[in-house]
Amino acid sequence: MTFHLDELLTVTFTLFAVVDILGSIPLLISLKKKMGEIRSFQATAVSGGLMILFLFAGKPFLKILGLDVRSFAVGGSIVIFLLGLEMVLGHEIFKGESNAKSGTVVPIAFPIIAGSGTLTTIMSLKANFDELYILAGILINLLVVYITLKSLSHIQKALGESGLLAVRKFFGVILIAIAVKIFSTNISAFGK
Repeated sequence: MTFHLDELLTVTFTLFAVVDILGSIPLLISLKKKMGEIRSFQATAVSGGLMILFLFAGKPFLKILGLDVRSFAVGGSIVIFLLGLEMVLGHEIFKGESNAKSGTVVPIAFPIIAGSGTLTTIMSLKANFDELYILAGILINLLVVYITLKSLSHIQKALGESGLLAVRKFFGVILIAIAVKIFSTNISAFGK
């Protein structure tokens, strides 16, 4: 097999746009305040495990659970919508997890990092790209996720309190819009 850098770059940037770890920074900082800490390695490993699982066994796995990709996407979109609403309104919907371990898995590893959009995208990429490129793209994105999670305190200091509030509300609206798009795209299938 000959190596094609353009294919690797396409897969990597597609996943980077869908994971949107940079856009999730305000949400992650607010979750960090509630939980006390975010286990960076655990969040990265769990989300990476989910992505790789969906790369190799996505559709059969959902079939075993009696779900299809659209049901999965709708469920994830509702969680994302509530997280966005919380960011915009400033009211707590998800109660603070005193247990950083459980908070790191849900909602950080899933659905924020490895959400329904990411997992669906990974399965869609298989139609056009070799699994090796997708796997490499996932690993590159996981490195970016880990570095971002580790740097949250520095990012928080750089933005300051008012900057963080503005960015949080802005990205809250974006999260709501993404959730509505995922929901509306996938809900139509249930009527058929």
